[in-house]
Amino acid sequence: MRGADITQAALFSYRTLEQRIPRNHPLRKFRVVVDAMLASMDAELGALYALTSRDSIPPERLLRASLIQTLFSIRSERQLVTQLDYNLLYRWVVGLGMDEAVWNHSTFSANWGRLLNETTARSFFAKVVLEA
Repeated sequence: MRGADITQAALFSYRTLEQRIPRNHPLRKFRVVVDAMLASMDAELGALYALTSRDSIPPERLLRASLIQTLFSIRSERQLVTQLDYNLLYRWVVGLGMDEAVWNHSTFSANWGRLLNETTARSFFAKVVLEA
């Protein structure tokens, strides 16, 4: 029997983002390794930011997003932000929730440029290369 082609979207989702990522997906191991690296750099990352100011994009998310951009050959920050808006796997790796707003590409670029000028970003990527 042929099923009906109903295109009405559901109002709610009852599965979490974590449940949508297959248990054996290779990026699960990747995320564990990257999170451990970032946890070891917590003091370094915290020292880069003022105690009282407007919240920025968390540096951990910037670094994870830049790894996604590199791994999947996304050629610009604008495309990366677009991909983060609808790709649930990328959202999960970066640490964004399903309904969380994605940053504007220019905000991402400005924050990334500032972080990249710090020795911390170089330290992180050195750890990534060492792990590889």
